[in-house]
Amino acid sequence: MAFDIVIRGGNIVDGTGADPVAGDVGIKDGRIAALGRVAETGTQEIDADGHLVTPGFIDLHTHLDAQIGWDPDLTPISWHGVTTALMGNCGVTFAPCKVEDRPHLAAMMETVEDIPRQAILSGLPWSWTDYGGYLDALEKIRPGINVAGLVGHSAVRWYVMGERSVEEQATPAEVKQMAEIVGQALDRGALGFSVNRFAAHVGPDGRAIPGTFAKVSELCEIAKAVKQRDGLMQFVGAPTSELAEVADSSGARVLFSYGTRPDKGAGAAAARHLDELRAGRDITAIAQVRGSGYMFGLQTPLPFSGGDTWRAFKRMDLTSRLAALKDGAMFARLVEEMGDKQRLPLEEVYYLGGDESLDYMAPRRANVLSLMAATGETWAELFLRLSRDTDGKGFFSQRMFCKEIDEVAGLLGGSTHVYPGLGDAGAHVSQVMDADWATFTLGHWVRREGLYSVGEAIRRFTSGPARVMNLKDRGTLELGRKADVNVIDFARLTQLRPEIVNDFPGGAPRYIQRARGYRATIVNGTINILNDELTGARAGQVLRQASSAVAAAA
Repeated sequence: MAFDIVIRGGNIVDGTGADPVAGDVGIKDGRIAALGRVAETGTQEIDADGHLVTPGFIDLHTHLDAQIGWDPDLTPISWHGVTTALMGNCGVTFAPCKVEDRPHLAAMMETVEDIPRQAILSGLPWSWTDYGGYLDALEKIRPGINVAGLVGHSAVRWYVMGERSVEEQATPAEVKQMAEIVGQALDRGALGFSVNRFAAHVGPDGRAIPGTFAKVSELCEIAKAVKQRDGLMQFVGAPTSELAEVADSSGARVLFSYGTRPDKGAGAAAARHLDELRAGRDITAIAQVRGSGYMFGLQTPLPFSGGDTWRAFKRMDLTSRLAALKDGAMFARLVEEMGDKQRLPLEEVYYLGGDESLDYMAPRRANVLSLMAATGETWAELFLRLSRDTDGKGFFSQRMFCKEIDEVAGLLGGSTHVYPGLGDAGAHVSQVMDADWATFTLGHWVRREGLYSVGEAIRRFTSGPARVMNLKDRGTLELGRKADVNVIDFARLTQLRPEIVNDFPGGAPRYIQRARGYRATIVNGTINILNDELTGARAGQVLRQASSAVAAAA
């Protein structure tokens, strides 16, 4: 047999948790056709000597529902080994949607996930009313990686109840209608249903989004329709007692966003609580992999206030800001004008550096207050000096989540059912950049800290998430499986410094972040990344619920 691609001489990590094994991989017609020693040639050959060969990574938590319309390559996650992305998390989706409600759903996504509404309205075709129609529209876009979707509670509730959905409880008839609509969405290919119980997530009018305070009984009824189709229930902001109630009443698989307090031992305790919660239930957690929060620097919108000098400075582009900081008099005016005025809790702000790869792992004691004490500078002096001396490449972060690094390790390593991730790709695009979660985990938690073996880390990126999503033909390197594959130069693997680009419709800004060390990423048997660069192949597929009529027909 002649192969389309042969990956030669790599260390195969099959996704099951097993250690690497030396061998070749042959790919034919989009599937894994040979493993071990492959004597035949390939139309394309990839030298994987000294490299890891893994299944493609699965990102369980993205909000790329809008971005896919104008960035079908789905950057930056496609630069970080991801071959499948799950969209529609946190209850906010663009379907089901009545024609007259399009602006409202776009505005709700903007306020919850920091995606500009005009970009949403102009960058998507809006050719659907139901969730299946939304997936049909994505197929016409031809994504660069595989995508799958959850149908959101907020959208379903607004579709059924309109304005009443925000603050009122649903009638039994309305709950029944919602369950029917969700069932129809899964029949057309949605992988499950997403729920948002986080009160801080508000709509365009400042009120909590629909479903935040709905009775748990409503979720249980919907979950029964999801379970009938072997779908997934995804939660954010819900107490674990609620997860247990939904799982017990329906038997559905549950995925939820998890974290840890900074108290000593809290990470391990949270992991133990998850394992206790799982007794008789199929519940999986996804957690951030490092300190995370609002990131800013000279090239971004600035969280500072002051007088006329600061107002003028904030209107400048990066080149002009750098020139202004090299003017001693201008520098002094900015420092004087800010004085003690600042809006950030400096005990939670860290300097990430301006090197090629940022330092995300500073201990809590190394915040900017400690730097200010060491240098005798004010906050304005410290920020402006470091920004000037790095030519605007230096970044700072307000660590809002995962504040104590040791407790992050306790959570991630304390249970086999906590998966690294929660990168939120496609959301908070000008504030947060965590889409490099897989690259960071391999470089820091595996290579540097040894928190996981290579085999276990890859399992948590691949076959584990595939099971959660009910993907039957992906997640491991096995004969006959879909050929979603990474070839990784593990010794060189790193995430690069984030950048601000203005490539959204209308020129809105967003962070991107590239990687080094991905020799190749293959999607459905076609090379999507070669030597860290996109090939433009766009061989991704819209993955639909296995029991759906559309999937069955395919």
